[in-house]
Amino acid sequence: MGRAYAPYSRFPVGVAGIVDDGRIVVGCNVENAAYGVGLCAECGLVSELHATGGGKLVAVSCVGRDGEPLMPCGRCRQLLWENGTPETLLLTPEGVLPMRDVLPQAFGPDNLAIAGPLPG
Repeated sequence: MGRAYAPYSRFPVGVAGIVDDGRIVVGCNVENAAYGVGLCAECGLVSELHATGGGKLVAVSCVGRDGEPLMPCGRCRQLLWENGTPETLLLTPEGVLPMRDVLPQAFGPDNLAIAGPLPG
């Protein structure tokens, strides 16, 4: 959170995750004057995950300036789902929850496999 770049919202966010091989990966939000192209902290976390060897997230904690847990936005819940497992633990304002409860009926790679190849 201390490295966040949040000059517009002044709302720094930090996130840390434990990977299935024991590594800890981190991220922070990075804003942009074109608001829609800013990066949530979870985006940085997933980028570091892949840049440092991949794996699956086991547990994630995202906090705001006051150190209290934040619920990731919908896009970031999808990122965490695809880079973790249904059992990946997320610290939320309501306590620790598995991703299956945070993103019920999630869409993922298995859904694309069912669709089969594109025509043509």
